[in-house]
Amino acid sequence: MSYYSVQGKLLDVFNKRTYPAIVSVKNGKIVSIEETNNAPDQYILPGFVDAHVHIESSMLVPTAFAQLAVVHGTVATVSDPHEIANVCGEPGVHYMINNGKRTQFKFFFGAPSCVPATFFETAGAHIDANGVTRLLNDPNIFYLAEMMNFPGVLNKDTEVMSKIAAAKKSGKPVDGHAPGLKGDDAALYAAAGISTDHECFSIEEAQDKLKAGMKIIIREGSAARNFDTLVPLFKTHPDKLMFCSDDKHPDELVVGHINQLVKRALKAGHDIYDVVKAASTTPIEHYNLSVGMLRKNDPADFIIVDNPDELNVLQTYINGDLVAERGKSLLTHQSPDAINNFDVAPLKPEEFKLHTDKKETQIRVIEALDGQLITNEIIADGKIVDNCLVSDVEQDILKMVVVNRYSNNTPIAHAFIKNIGLRQGALASTVAHDCHNIVAVGVDDHSICEAVNALIKCKGGIAVCDGKKNTSVLPLPIAGLMSDKSGYHVSEEYSLVDKKAKALGSTLRAPFMTMSFMALLVIPSLKLSDKGLFDGSKFQFTPIEL
Repeated sequence: MSYYSVQGKLLDVFNKRTYPAIVSVKNGKIVSIEETNNAPDQYILPGFVDAHVHIESSMLVPTAFAQLAVVHGTVATVSDPHEIANVCGEPGVHYMINNGKRTQFKFFFGAPSCVPATFFETAGAHIDANGVTRLLNDPNIFYLAEMMNFPGVLNKDTEVMSKIAAAKKSGKPVDGHAPGLKGDDAALYAAAGISTDHECFSIEEAQDKLKAGMKIIIREGSAARNFDTLVPLFKTHPDKLMFCSDDKHPDELVVGHINQLVKRALKAGHDIYDVVKAASTTPIEHYNLSVGMLRKNDPADFIIVDNPDELNVLQTYINGDLVAERGKSLLTHQSPDAINNFDVAPLKPEEFKLHTDKKETQIRVIEALDGQLITNEIIADGKIVDNCLVSDVEQDILKMVVVNRYSNNTPIAHAFIKNIGLRQGALASTVAHDCHNIVAVGVDDHSICEAVNALIKCKGGIAVCDGKKNTSVLPLPIAGLMSDKSGYHVSEEYSLVDKKAKALGSTLRAPFMTMSFMALLVIPSLKLSDKGLFDGSKFQFTPIEL
């Protein structure tokens, strides 16, 4: 029978008061909270919750993710295993659940609603309405994950509506994903039963969704960064907000997590009780999570910080266990089993050529935007050499390809992209939302081929080719998405590869993260799947040449 007590200034988000207290814990639960006259100069807060994250995007398995997250006061995540589901199907979802159970950290997984996200690309699996229903009937599944097919919701697609109906029948909430949706369309989307959205990139869009009854999850990840735009909502809708990272690379997870958003919101002058509530109790209540909210009889999931200004996490407790202390994780690395779906043979540089029968031509170009998932479509003069369209390095218009990782002898899809910034070499990755085929960007076909083949050899990862046949690789043997190494090891390895990508000329904050979203067709405007260039605004394929 374990019993102990901690003392500090307790932040009570429900009654909006802070007072010196003694919190007593017995067998993993808070058995009493006693107000006292004196307390150490430290603060006791409910543990933080990431309200929407794809664990796979950290390139870490759940246990390794937990090892890093607890240092920053995170005790739980609302996790969408959509990425591994697109590669491995339902077994991939169960893989994440089972791995997560190996640690004290609290993972709450959802049933992926869109596998694949569209049928304009090749995924490794398909989870239909029957599969979604099976998952929702599993007590280890807590919600229907982001409904990215918002046109299907608006048009009342039979399959889409069956999935939403299954969630309603199970009594589990439905997450949204509808970038740019406003007005009557936002109201129709919400009326179908969608309860949240994390894709707002304007305050007006968020306000329309709030008016329709949805909660807004303020996102700040490694690529998509909407915090500054949306944080003013604390002045008008504090009870309808949550925080999330969505996609967080390992090097950034080492530095911080939800604690960073809390600190920034407080520095912006927002009410501490509203901000901490968004980081903890609001997601717990919305998703009905078995996470403590710093009340008597709750699970002992709480953190101790030095003060609200610095917000340095001194200790993190989960179910009463001390899991992190003064910047050191007390969770140990556990070697995971492997799961994958990868079947493609090495390629030759000539297979990457993009022929044209024109002497002069204009082309559609994907304009990548640093810090955003949306892209623009721009028109540029195509550079032609030996009857082939090639990268125009001087104009920063580079060739991009997507290679089907699930089947040999399939055509390579081509596009051109601006703002990656490479002056030499190529980047390649099997983290390519959402189907996770191989995406690559480079200045010439030889470099692109070298980078792609490096990933084919190790059956998944991220790679940098410097254009001189020197290629650095971070292998991701678990579904081509995650490493089998510890969080700290992967962070160091990723930082090295990221540094090499930037040394080739990329000025993007997170070049691999940005590149990984260039195949995400459900986010406008122009993207590339393994089947061709796709106009997300019109939801149809479009030719490269005008």
